[in-house]
Amino acid sequence: MQPLQAEAHPLLSEQEQRWCADLPSSLQQRYSSSRSQLRRRLATVLSLPPLEVPLHSPPAQPPRLAADHGHVSLSHSRGQLLLAWSPWPIGVDLEWAARPLLAEAVARRFFPAAEWQQLQRLPAETLRRAVLASWVRKEAAIKWQQGSIAQDLRQWLWDDNRAELLHLQQGWRPRCCLRLDDGWCCAVVGDAVDQGIWA
Repeated sequence: MQPLQAEAHPLLSEQEQRWCADLPSSLQQRYSSSRSQLRRRLATVLSLPPLEVPLHSPPAQPPRLAADHGHVSLSHSRGQLLLAWSPWPIGVDLEWAARPLLAEAVARRFFPAAEWQQLQRLPAETLRRAVLASWVRKEAAIKWQQGSIAQDLRQWLWDDNRAELLHLQQGWRPRCCLRLDDGWCCAVVGDAVDQGIWA
């Protein structure tokens, strides 16, 4: 995780520069900074110059690498950026851990009934933290599966008793890691996430 900072000389491909220019001005800095920082990090991992990283990253779409270069995921919130690379499919999400949240309403509306049954007797602040942690796990899982929040959120269940993430339709049980880092709730989903290096 790192601050999402404006860069004096962002490293963007020509296509990324065009995409950035077509965005509303309020989104240009976030897009430019996140893709430039992603290129810099991937350049180190892949031992390539940043502009030679085979990254396809249109706005509002998940970033993708060319075949045989691994998988990448990113998340940004409130000026922070979380990036991940893996040889296998991976998804990440982050949220400010103190984010105000109507936890009961969110859980009732978006979580499977079995998960709500585990949560409903929790005290208010414990419930808020549990719902937020479940949400970031599920967003990371949706990025891992290359799905959509609208279609997949209700299909993902976090079973706190088993410490297991489960897709109710597909039966997927991907590995999941949740970490609190300097006031941020960060989730990573995919193979070997427990062996990840946080930098």
